Amino acid sequence: MIKAIIFDLDGVIVDTARYHFLAWKRLADELAIPFTETDNERLKGVSRMRSMEILLEIGGITMSETEKEKLANRKNTWFVDYVERMLPEEIYPGVKPLLEKLRQRGIQVALASSSKNAKTVIQLLHIQELFEVVVDGTMIVHSKPDPEIFLLAAMRLGIPPKECLVVEDAEAGVEAAHAAGMRCLGIGSPEQLFKAEKVISKTGDFTMEMLHEIEEKDKIGKLED
Repeated sequence: MIKAIIFDLDGVIVDTARYHFLAWKRLADELAIPFTETDNERLKGVSRMRSMEILLEIGGITMSETEKEKLANRKNTWFVDYVERMLPEEIYPGVKPLLEKLRQRGIQVALASSSKNAKTVIQLLHIQELFEVVVDGTMIVHSKPDPEIFLLAAMRLGIPPKECLVVEDAEAGVEAAHAAGMRCLGIGSPEQLFKAEKVISKTGDFTMEMLHEIEEKDKIGKLED
């Protein structure tokens, strides 16, 4: 039985991906690296430094770790500037009522985001009180698809991984959820997130019936094994 749901942030609760793109694009332009929205898809769900490395790979540029960190921090300053203008209305439709309903049903709710700015974002959206646990990029060593972030969230909730459901919009996130021994609800494209137990287009479309469907699917899978 699923007793906890762990939500990713970007692309699941709010669209901060466009702010990341604007900041990375600004840095890429400074470095004369061609960088498109398609390239930006590669940065979803991975750490800031890994994103920096991918950007440099695209441009065929090598530099020291110190230089990488300096540039990544500059990008983050720009990102935070964009994010701090975020309004509560930017939360995806239906997400806040969903979080409230889950808590009313006795299901624990956590946030697990690789972003080091996750706490700032949920404060700006006025939803910080709806999460029992928040795990962000400042609290982990390994980024997705490593399961560390989800295992830490489960540990802090006091819920076994097998009783947790992850809500993710990135392939790396789905892989991380499964590596943690958790089930996963994908948000977005069924073609991209086909490894998830179920995929829906928007987080706000999630229903309790879907939760039971995922639980039943898991039971059937165990019987077949």
